[in-house]
Amino acid sequence: MLATKGYAAFDPNTPLAPFNFQRRDVGPHDVLLEIQFCGVCHSDLHTAKGEWAGTNFPVVPGHEIVGRVMRVGNHVQNFKEGDLAGVGCMVDSCQSCPSCSDGYEQYCENGFTGTYNSPEKGMDTPTYGGYSNQIVVNEKFVLKIREDQELARVAPLLCAGITTYSPLRHWKVGQGHKVGVVGLGGLGHMAVKLAASMGAEVTVLSTSPSKEADAQSLGAHKFVVTKDENALKQVRGYFDFIINTVSAKVSLDMYAGLLRRDGTMILLGVPPEAPELHAGTLIFGRRSIAGSLIGGIAETQEMLDYCAEHNILSDIEVINMSQINTAYDRMLAGDVKYRFVIDMSTLENGHS
Repeated sequence: MLATKGYAAFDPNTPLAPFNFQRRDVGPHDVLLEIQFCGVCHSDLHTAKGEWAGTNFPVVPGHEIVGRVMRVGNHVQNFKEGDLAGVGCMVDSCQSCPSCSDGYEQYCENGFTGTYNSPEKGMDTPTYGGYSNQIVVNEKFVLKIREDQELARVAPLLCAGITTYSPLRHWKVGQGHKVGVVGLGGLGHMAVKLAASMGAEVTVLSTSPSKEADAQSLGAHKFVVTKDENALKQVRGYFDFIINTVSAKVSLDMYAGLLRRDGTMILLGVPPEAPELHAGTLIFGRRSIAGSLIGGIAETQEMLDYCAEHNILSDIEVINMSQINTAYDRMLAGDVKYRFVIDMSTLENGHS
């Protein structure tokens, strides 16, 4: 076993604190990664606060992981010591069901193994995530990262990047399409960058007029304040696609009405309450509402390569490990542009 240092939530109500634990030894097909940076996702906060059912405490969050390969098992073929690599939201799946066989491990019909807070195969402990100094992962779930990029800004691509890239690719978004993006946070800012890079006309739909300049700097062509009834009227029946990234309660009915005939709204956020939606809004326009979850491993690698080619990176604020609890408070207040990333070299401070 490998002695590992991390930060964990020990219950829903106390701050995250240092935590020493054991990782499995490097097996024949495993890669040992020294973690250099880890992005901070809203899922981390929901899990640490016990807001989603099934949190096993203590929990070590973090599934936007980048670092350096320290060791590989003797059957590993695609990685060697010294390589830059990443780990996203999954570290395993059944690898035999139809979804896994088709390269959609995120829809594994036997349940994928999450990077944290999942039962770890062959062990009595849950998986522990990227708020730690190292991680051991089967090479099938490790991703290649190019050397010529700003590593801290690559980290959020492993969740926020793939979560927005996958639906844009699945629905073949491109030149001539009009895309609305609801919510300009960690997911939303990546949706804007990616959709614009694919040739779509991008409109940010926001309740905050103050975000207009930011939206334009990220690549948005238009900006609509959804509280402004006149502005909203201008875009009724306008969009081919709407990427809805919001996790708070919203009226899907209002946004669905902004879709043209045969338009699709794709949900990426999971609000705590059931949404408001009138069937007639869909029926009178043959509109669709769909959902999308992260992406498979092959598609995640495709996304990383695409972002490297097009120089697309996440906009981040780097923090020390000891600042994680303040970062969670700021995330809840919407006070981050647009993703916190932990510099894991700061983990030793405050660790015994």
